[in-house]
Amino acid sequence: MPTKPQVLKTTSVTRSRLFEIEALELRFSNGVERTFERIASRGFGAVMILPLRDPETLVLINEYAAGLEDYRLTLPKGLIDPGETPEEAANRELMEEIGCGARKLTHLKTLTTSPNYMGHQIHLLLAEDLYAESREGDEPEPLEVIDVPLADLDELVMRPNFDEARVMAALWLLQRHLQTRL
Repeated sequence: MPTKPQVLKTTSVTRSRLFEIEALELRFSNGVERTFERIASRGFGAVMILPLRDPETLVLINEYAAGLEDYRLTLPKGLIDPGETPEEAANRELMEEIGCGARKLTHLKTLTTSPNYMGHQIHLLLAEDLYAESREGDEPEPLEVIDVPLADLDELVMRPNFDEARVMAALWLLQRHLQTRL
């Protein structure tokens, strides 16, 4: 493994309600110094859940994506609150977003997105043995809940409103996990 660069200084560049941009001054092992900008890591991470209504059916939500100014089919997800485990956060998010809890949660993998620019991590959990239970969430409108047969995943990934890369990775990990269980 290469030697990690030395952090010389970390400075807040700008801050909004949701994000803080930091300048990170680094010295690499060869003496080269560079300044990188990144979105500062805050909080306790997030969860993304692959809920199976039954062994053959995946549950998705249709949610407004402000970055694209359009609706996208996606998986339930949300931030981990202080004091929560990823499993507790996943169960809470399921209740808030699809109106179900899960009796069985399996951690599949922790993913990063754009690790050169942010330290955000999202825990991917498989949710099985669902039961009806709702909690009020922070969504501005009710989410459309959509059941998709696992047999239709090839069709699903070609839909124009299904294009989130980390959800695609989650589906691959789900298929791999289910194949190893057989």
